[in-house]
Amino acid sequence: MNINFNKSCCLCIGPRCDIVCEAVSSSCNRRLPWVSNMRYLSEHFVKSRTLKCYLDAAKRGFYRAANSIYGKIGRIASEEVVLQLIKSKCVPVLLYGLEACALNKSQMALASLEFVVNRFFMKLFNTNNIDTVKACQEFFSFELPSVELAKRVVKFESKVNTV
Repeated sequence: MNINFNKSCCLCIGPRCDIVCEAVSSSCNRRLPWVSNMRYLSEHFVKSRTLKCYLDAAKRGFYRAANSIYGKIGRIASEEVVLQLIKSKCVPVLLYGLEACALNKSQMALASLEFVVNRFFMKLFNTNNIDTVKACQEFFSFELPSVELAKRVVKFESKVNTV
């Protein structure tokens, strides 16, 4: 099998992840570098003691999609239309493939996935008050990413267990 050395790398995950390892060599004496983070099937992983997803790329994708929508229709459309577009187009960008990753509590909490949605609500409703944001989310029945992800995980696990 041919190895594409421009796209291949090594990532250490486990209790000995901090130990410096020798580069992996091929039969033609080309070496694969050790990296601290990598992308595999559109998911980003980081070097750590446990398998850990790197969510910054997903957050950037959400912001990119949300700002694109907001830049095009911003104040022209109603809040309901903007939020429906965010829910249907941007939240899937944020959550893509995360049901297969085991996220820890801090990654699913306000400081991570929900923060990006809360910041968009702050921008849309021109406020910095988190209580106002929560009231708007409740009024418009907007599910937070952690709730949506929990549903996806249950669905994913039920499909995996039947296989």
